[in-house]
Amino acid sequence: MAATKNGKTDQPFLSDVKTLRERARKNIEEGAITDNYGGDVDQAIEILQSVLATEIVCVLRYTMHAIAATGIASDSVKAEFAEHAKEEQAHMMAVAERINQLGGSPNFNPEGLASRSASQYAEGANLVDMIKENLIAERIAVEHYRELIRYFADKDPTTRVMIEGILAVEEEHANDMHDLLVAHEGRPMLPKN
Repeated sequence: MAATKNGKTDQPFLSDVKTLRERARKNIEEGAITDNYGGDVDQAIEILQSVLATEIVCVLRYTMHAIAATGIASDSVKAEFAEHAKEEQAHMMAVAERINQLGGSPNFNPEGLASRSASQYAEGANLVDMIKENLIAERIAVEHYRELIRYFADKDPTTRVMIEGILAVEEEHANDMHDLLVAHEGRPMLPKN
């Protein structure tokens, strides 16, 4: 390696093409995982199984709420719950695909689903309780996914970017639930800055 003007060592941006080609052919049965994967594949799959369970529980909870919500102002809330269920299902599919890419088998088994999930399945006794339960679940997901983004960092940028995208939607969901709570309770829960 040659020294530059400022005394730092030049590092090649990429391996030479011949080396890239050789590495691509080596261990081809491992699919998308190559030698330069920076994380622990088994740990990543285990973590993503928990994320998958969390998303499945969210799909189920939002779907139940979209069906069961009642009251004079429930139609718009039911529509919001149904929209969130669809978005959570898209997250579920993305996470399942990533588990598959990493060489794992997505765990859709309902046995133990609640214990694998970071969030809980709570029905809520009335419309406001349903909104609160969804806001709580979104807050749990937001905190959990922020931790996972820090964990994956540069070790697994593909998983990190996927979770960043999911996090953005979960933050939007939390904001939606907060707005619905304010509208239905008539007072804000979060202080204005």
